[in-house]
Amino acid sequence: QVQLVESGGGLVQAGGSLRLSCEASGSIFSINSVAWYRQAPGKQRELVACITSGGSTNYADSMKGRFTIFRDNAKNTVYLQMNSLKPEDTAVYLCNAGIRPTQERYEYSYWGQGTQVTVSS
Repeated sequence: QVQLVESGGGLVQAGGSLRLSCEASGSIFSINSVAWYRQAPGKQRELVACITSGGSTNYADSMKGRFTIFRDNAKNTVYLQMNSLKPEDTAVYLCNAGIRPTQERYEYSYWGQGTQVTVSS
C-alpha cells in the first residue's frame, strides 16, 4: 500500500524559513508529478508548486522567488523550501503525487494528511 507523509511544518516568525518534506512509501513502481497545495481556514485549497518526474517546476505567482520545490528520487521524497515566510502563508500544506504502484498498470493520485505551517507576525 502506498502512503504519502508530510513533515516539517511548525511555527515560525515572519521572514523565517521552513522546509517541508513529502515522502512516499510502500510498493512503488514510479512517481510522476508531485504537487504541494495549501489550505487556510475558510479558504479554498490552492496550488503552491509542482514538479514533474523530469524536474520541471511550476509555482503559484505569490510563491515565486520565495519557495523552491525539489525532489530526491532515490528517497522518494519531494521537498518544499519556504523562505521569507509571511503570515498569509499560514495554512495546512498537503502533498499530492501521481504514483504507479508495483504490479499495477496505472497511476493513481495520492494525498498526504497535511502539515500545519503557522507564520506569526
